[in-house]
Amino acid sequence: MNRRFMQVNVFSDDALGGNPLAVVVDAHGLDATTMQRFANWTNLSETTFLLPPTHPDADYRVRIFTPTTELPFAGHPTLGSCYAWLATGGKPKQTGMVIQECGLGSISIRCTQAQLAFAAPPRRKTGPLDEALLRRLIAGLGLSPTDIVDHQWLVNGPEWIGLHLTSAELVLGVKPNFAALKGLDIGLVGPYLPVQPYTFEVRAFAYSDGPVEDPVTGSLNAAIAQWLMGNGAAPDHYIASQGTALGRRGRVFVNTSADGHIWIGGHACRVIEGQVIL
Repeated sequence: MNRRFMQVNVFSDDALGGNPLAVVVDAHGLDATTMQRFANWTNLSETTFLLPPTHPDADYRVRIFTPTTELPFAGHPTLGSCYAWLATGGKPKQTGMVIQECGLGSISIRCTQAQLAFAAPPRRKTGPLDEALLRRLIAGLGLSPTDIVDHQWLVNGPEWIGLHLTSAELVLGVKPNFAALKGLDIGLVGPYLPVQPYTFEVRAFAYSDGPVEDPVTGSLNAAIAQWLMGNGAAPDHYIASQGTALGRRGRVFVNTSADGHIWIGGHACRVIEGQVIL
């Protein structure tokens, strides 16, 4: 069966920057085994499949797969899937707002001509790391204890571990020993000097599908924003840079609305469009 297909770049308006996502727009009738096999074949960090919603308030339902497993939620697949749904004729029930149904529940996505932004979902696990894990991270990342300002679990679907380092330059200089960090998904954040256009540099090292650095990570940035705003280490509105170490120039726009919700936004653009036979 021919199904509409789009490959989208997320968190950048540069088609060769940001983080790519494969989207099968017409996924009705596909079973989970086929979805997983296709996600393994695309070999991107995530591939998504758009389906009719089961919740009456949702505009569509999405299933999100890495090359080896299904995720209940992820950030750049949320924005990229919404972009593909709108670009292929999707009409939201609410003006300016899309409700996406996923494994984590309903995610609200604000739509403007410039950007899409999702409401950061609640974290399901927080709190400081234990000393043994912290020592393992320090050794595996080549850091010293004085390099770390704070640390915390940042689980909001993906099982992120967060380290707040003293500077963006330190974040960019990290060279992880993936063998020593096997099985851990690690997010690093460090501040830029006030003269820079970005407030933080973020990096994500994921071991869910083997040792890789993710170019730009919406779920991690959402959890980092909640963490750092909560302890006063971040302003209510800022821009985070991610992907610099990979030459990908990702930009994540973080904003807090009047009702206290944190929104994680960015640009998106289509790179490949056509049909896939599944």
